[in-house]
Amino acid sequence: MTDAEVVRRVASALPRAYEVQVRGRWKFRVGQIVFVAFSEDEQQIGFGFPKEERDALVASAPDVFFLPSAGDLRYPWVCGNLAALGADEVRELVTDAWRMCVPAMLHDLPELPPPTAEAWALLDADDHAAAAPLLHPYLHWTDRGTALRGRNNVLQHLRHHPRPRPPREVEVRDGQVYRWVR
Repeated sequence: MTDAEVVRRVASALPRAYEVQVRGRWKFRVGQIVFVAFSEDEQQIGFGFPKEERDALVASAPDVFFLPSAGDLRYPWVCGNLAALGADEVRELVTDAWRMCVPAMLHDLPELPPPTAEAWALLDADDHAAAAPLLHPYLHWTDRGTALRGRNNVLQHLRHHPRPRPPREVEVRDGQVYRWVR
């Protein structure tokens, strides 16, 4: 059994995602695109899902999933009963809905070991001070032909250069990103 707090933990950990309240209902967005929305009582959720696959999803578990209202059928969207979903299934559905809203370069971030996604999100927001504790003091950084060593050197470099793209590979030591390769 899953509840709204499980969905919130998953969605709020995704880069560029934020929660807003619209007309009494809580929603998660990336930019202005909604990828998860709760019913008013937070017992049901709607989430981004490919239109061409939603009928099969609803048919596979009609007690769990259902189509949105007629006015929302034009959107790639499906709804579900939270109590009938497991935590792993919620994580997969929410993450896939988020992937529909973000650039392809971000798609693999949730699969990388923590705290990679959080560190990248802070660097993407130019919050270097908050990102620093997530980066190892002896960080090995390789990004588009630039190779640097040391957290302070990397942060100094990022202050004068464009935001980094997410890493393709990372190594985490002592809960901090030790190696970042793009």
